[in-house]
Amino acid sequence: MHFTKMQGLGNDYLYFRGEVPENVKNLSVRLSDRHFGAGSDGLIYITDSEIADFGMRIFNADGSEAKMCGNGIRCVGKYVYDKGYTDKKVLTIETLSGIKTLHLDVVEGKVKTVSVEMGEAKCEKEEYVTLADQHYRLIPVSTGNPHAVIFTDTPDDALLTKAGKAAQVHPLFPDGINIEFVTMLMDGTLRMRVWERGSGITLACGTGACASAAAAVSKGLCSHDEWIAVVLDGGILSIMVRSDGTVLMKGPAEFVFEGDAEDECC
Repeated sequence: MHFTKMQGLGNDYLYFRGEVPENVKNLSVRLSDRHFGAGSDGLIYITDSEIADFGMRIFNADGSEAKMCGNGIRCVGKYVYDKGYTDKKVLTIETLSGIKTLHLDVVEGKVKTVSVEMGEAKCEKEEYVTLADQHYRLIPVSTGNPHAVIFTDTPDDALLTKAGKAAQVHPLFPDGINIEFVTMLMDGTLRMRVWERGSGITLACGTGACASAAAAVSKGLCSHDEWIAVVLDGGILSIMVRSDGTVLMKGPAEFVFEGDAEDECC
């Protein structure tokens, strides 16, 4: 099995071109292991699609399947263009959260950045929740994936992990949740840290950045139709929340290395 490791702001996945195998859950756990595998936040399969240019399926490091990955889908755009599977600079990708449109920024024949039409971000009423003996006010946001945005000081790893793990067994989130801690900086940017359902702490989360920007707009901290810089552990994403609630995300995508894995090991 040939794979390509790619990353968007440090949110790294192993990419395969082809259909998803039956043993994908075990495969994702084995190959994602940072010590005994190739090391990644999960696996992404780029498949054929009858309703879009390509399909995309995402499996987290624990083997669970995600509906959407903002950093991952940017890398899909770079993969299919740079490897010659398409010459289109505007692509449609079928995901479990619907069809997403990508706009590829190509420089000297290679994709440098990708803008993604992420669809509508739906903010719900602010909730008061206790997680790991800490009390929080959070805003549930759906961006294709479920998120809970907390405006507070940027937490250390221990606090982020405790809150993230506690949220997965909280009755308010029966299917689990991604947790974002967000701080509004003096220059109007957002500083965000994330605990992702199925992967734990990651350096970046595209759908989480969109959720955080949408929550900031809902609270009046940022404005519609303006670019919002979201600073993550792995770098910066640019997010625009339009007046109709739809979100545009722009950021980089990079190749890391190519490799081969034996299917029998999993």
